[in-house]
Order: sequence, then structure tokens, then C-alpha cells
Amino acid sequence: MAASAPDSAPKPSGDRLAESQQSASPRPGLRERKKLKTRLAIRKETYRLIAEQGYEATTVEQIAAAAEVSPSTVFRYFPTKEDIVLTEEYDPIVEAQLLARPVDEHPLDSIRQVIVHSLASQVRAEQDEVVQRTRLMVELPAMRARMTETMTATSAVLVRVLADRAGRPHDDLDVRVRVAAVMGVLREVLLYWAEREHRDDLAELMDAALRGLDSGWRP
Repeated sequence: MAASAPDSAPKPSGDRLAESQQSASPRPGLRERKKLKTRLAIRKETYRLIAEQGYEATTVEQIAAAAEVSPSTVFRYFPTKEDIVLTEEYDPIVEAQLLARPVDEHPLDSIRQVIVHSLASQVRAEQDEVVQRTRLMVELPAMRARMTETMTATSAVLVRVLADRAGRPHDDLDVRVRVAAVMGVLREVLLYWAEREHRDDLAELMDAALRGLDSGWRP
């Protein structure tokens, strides 16, 4: 199958992320929409401040003031400063898209299509943020370490959906190992892309890397 690489469509506004979330699941209530708006405001101001003065010089107090919330509110949404940069809102979208794939499709084909599409969508909707985030992953060891930890949530989503599809328990070791391999590929592709100064097409890199992994999955 062809990769879902970024196209030449106009770059959406920053609110497109919230719209994508809402289209992937039933419309959330007012409370949930307010929480999402606050999370996005904190992330937006964090990226702006980091771009202006650097990561180390940006404090949670500055972020809170810019987002017009208290520092305790920032920590309620994001346990660490690294989490503000790394936490994405795409897991519900990934889950919905994976559930929509044909049930008889090879699991890796399903994962590849969904992840490649997700990366292409992120680059279209939040190119500056994605570039900034992956650059920090390369520059800061603490950011790379935290990235590995935050991938646990996405891994759990993939494991749950693929285990259900295969009729296996959610703690099935084979499913967990295969998903871990995919997440390892994702991590290395993001770092490779940033190390090469984002010259390549991220979606195409991911598609090629997962196709290479595919050879070890099939009989």
C-alpha cells in the first residue's frame, strides 16, 4: 500500500487538532472541552516561550502566566515540563483509525497505515511544534528518556486493539513484543528525522522503516 505522505494542502490552524479529536469520537461535554482547551493553551504557550528563549530558560511559572492559569493547574495537566512538550492529543484518533481498519488486514499493515497517516496529519497541522519537539528530543537526554516513558500510553492503546482483534488477552506477550518493536521504530525514526535537520519526509521515513520491520513478521 502507498504511504500516506503529507500533501500540498494548506496548513490547518492550530485548532485543527481539537477538531480532529472531536470527529474521532462522540462530541465531549462542556467540561471536557474546557479541559482540552486549557491543555492546548498550555502547550501553545510552552512552544512559543521555548522558541523565544530556549527550553532551559522557560519556567513553569512563565508558562502558567502566559496561558493565564496557575502553576498548580499546569502540573495537574502535565506532571513535568517535559510532558508539556511530549504529550500529544492523538491517541484517541489513532485508536479510532485502528479500529476502523479491515479486521482481516495484517496487524502490521494496519499499524503502519495508521501511524503513517497520524504522522502526516501532525506535520500538516503542527509542523513547527513537531520540528521543535523532535529537535529537543535530540538535544536533551532527559527529553529522550521521558519520550520513552510517554510512549507507554500509545503502546497500551495499540496492544488493546490488536489483542481484541486477535482474540487474545490484553497482556498477551506476543502482542506486547510486536507493539514494542513498532514503538521502537517510531522513536528511532523521529530521532533520525531530527538529526538530519528535518530534511526528509517524516511519513515516508516511517513507512519505509515499518516495511523493513514487516519482513520479520510474515511467514
